[in-house]
Amino acid sequence: MKNFLRVVSVLFCLLSCNKEKVPTEGQISLRFTHHWDGTAVSANDFNDLKFTNANGENLSIERLRYLISKITLTHEDGITTVLDGYQLVDLQNAATLTFNPSEKLVLGPYTKVSMTFGFNLEDNQDGVYPDLNSASWNVPGMLGGGYHYMQLDGKFINQNNQTENFNYHAIRAVNRSDPENLIFQDTFFEIDLGGQNINNQTEIEVKMNVAEWFKNPNLWDLNQLNTMLMPNFDAQLKISQNGRSVFSGQTNN
Repeated sequence: MKNFLRVVSVLFCLLSCNKEKVPTEGQISLRFTHHWDGTAVSANDFNDLKFTNANGENLSIERLRYLISKITLTHEDGITTVLDGYQLVDLQNAATLTFNPSEKLVLGPYTKVSMTFGFNLEDNQDGVYPDLNSASWNVPGMLGGGYHYMQLDGKFINQNNQTENFNYHAIRAVNRSDPENLIFQDTFFEIDLGGQNINNQTEIEVKMNVAEWFKNPNLWDLNQLNTMLMPNFDAQLKISQNGRSVFSGQTNN
């Protein structure tokens, strides 16, 4: 009888010890992709007048960089996690097209995944991010300092059928009517990627439709608004408004 119990005990130990543990936490990665109304866009498409905006202007892209911060995930049980760090996405630097936070997350369904386009007021502090400074991402002091949210540069065919530059840059809006008393308005915004189910090693694809920057809700006329947009208070408000429909998300498990 003792031998029988000993055998049963050994078998139970072997079964329990070999039982695979089900993970309760995991990590996510974010992959940033870009398209023009469904047609994929990469750095290989730069410097080619191959895009047409909603106003009918043919244009090229020569540079596209933008800042993402405050990645926030809300679990269905109410736990909210804000991931550390930020990402300067640059289509000409493949290494920046993925972001791999180190934090562990509770697995399961999340009712909301969101992030901030640019920096909020608390984070947009002049000169405190050496990597962004070295990337020439800072905003001149005469415009209030801080950092860019986006640089979208290229060329377009203007109303005189000539090639002209555009610099579609997003920053915090500043009214410089009195240079000694600058008036600011926040233009960062939340990117809502909706609910997502997170399992171990989940990838969230963050999709930017570049065409949306030029059409919704403000139809963009590059003949009127092409360069010197950073000191243009009203233009910055319009850029921020157009950005609300630019991004979408998809989970790839």
